[in-house]
Amino acid sequence: MARTATIQSRIEPQTKIQAQNILNKLNISLSEAISMYLKQIILHNGIPFELKIPNQATLQAVEELESGKGVTFNNTDDLLKDLEN
Repeated sequence: MARTATIQSRIEPQTKIQAQNILNKLNISLSEAISMYLKQIILHNGIPFELKIPNQATLQAVEELESGKGVTFNNTDDLLKDLEN
């Protein structure tokens, strides 16, 4: 067996549970998933997905949704109709 290193990380319990539930369905352990993520960081020479600082319009939209003031849609068709107006 290859030598291994130990990583300790503090994660919100609900986040860990939800991730483990998904990984269990994929038959992947949390350790294997973390290892895959770290290998992707090496392969991409950085985080393997785009990270951006949200602009003011995005921040405002998030604040509106979190405060219950934002507009929500039940389906994509309703959203597209609203965008046409």
